[in-house]
Amino acid sequence: MIGDIVHERVPKSARPRQRRLGWLILVGSVLIASAVAYIVFCQWRPVGEGPAGPLVSREPFRQRWTTQKVLLFGLGDSVTAGLGAKSPSHTYFNRLVRNPPDEFVGMQGLCLSDVLPNLTAQNAAISGSTSLQHFEVLKERLEPQDDQTLGIVVITTGGNDLIHNYGRSAPKEGAMYGATLQQAKPWIENFRGRLNSMLDLLDERFSGGCHVFLADIYDPTDGVGDAPSVFLPDWPDGLAIHAEYNNVIHTCATARANVYHVPLHATFLGHGSHCRQFWRRTYDADDPTYWYYDNIEDPNDRGYDAIRRIFLNEMVRVDVGQ
Repeated sequence: MIGDIVHERVPKSARPRQRRLGWLILVGSVLIASAVAYIVFCQWRPVGEGPAGPLVSREPFRQRWTTQKVLLFGLGDSVTAGLGAKSPSHTYFNRLVRNPPDEFVGMQGLCLSDVLPNLTAQNAAISGSTSLQHFEVLKERLEPQDDQTLGIVVITTGGNDLIHNYGRSAPKEGAMYGATLQQAKPWIENFRGRLNSMLDLLDERFSGGCHVFLADIYDPTDGVGDAPSVFLPDWPDGLAIHAEYNNVIHTCATARANVYHVPLHATFLGHGSHCRQFWRRTYDADDPTYWYYDNIEDPNDRGYDAIRRIFLNEMVRVDVGQ
């Protein structure tokens, strides 16, 4: 009865306006919530802080791996050169050699200089370089080593082959962005040939033997393939070509007893443009953060920490001192 009295006090002419106002408030609320959700799940990419990547066991670092002379040699692109790290001591290559002054407590003492007393290091990686240049760099920069020297080689190659030109010009070998899979097939086979030539030359230059740690290529879109999410032009066949390049890397590593695949691609899934999207299978609930630098191509500082860890874990797995 009270509701009827109140209802009667509202002029009939005002009721449509109230309904319209109610709908406007509802629609506005939905739009605001949608905008917030879009920002949180699609645009907000926190980099986080502290350690990143898998744990590294301390046990293998409690004793020397070998007293033999060892050369750690780096080859490849800006990932191995270290673009995006906050300082030279934070690149993955330099962190392999020795801990930086501000090393995390859990990683102190977990570096090659602590277990390889006769270690020297040479990094021949060049930012912006492609696999077309890496064979020539290898020939020019790595001198033949004596048979008393063990080689440990770390390589990141092929990534720039895929992304160079970013669709600003017609795709070509070494700058394939925007290519169709059919168009890229001969370039993929040429990459296979170049990579095998590099691995052959490494065996030749290290007459005393070498271990080669070959990383595959990560994907800043977390396997979705939506290039616009990282502010690049759409590339319908991008994921397929990327997968073929990684397949070349995997098969070359599998075919040689002294070459080991380092899982850069799998490690970085869930830490790209979709790192906050909890409904995706790549979501990392323990660390839903972004591991890429501002240029999208390279890792940020935490990304380099993760890369250092997966290289070390692979070196421990294969027992490089033997």
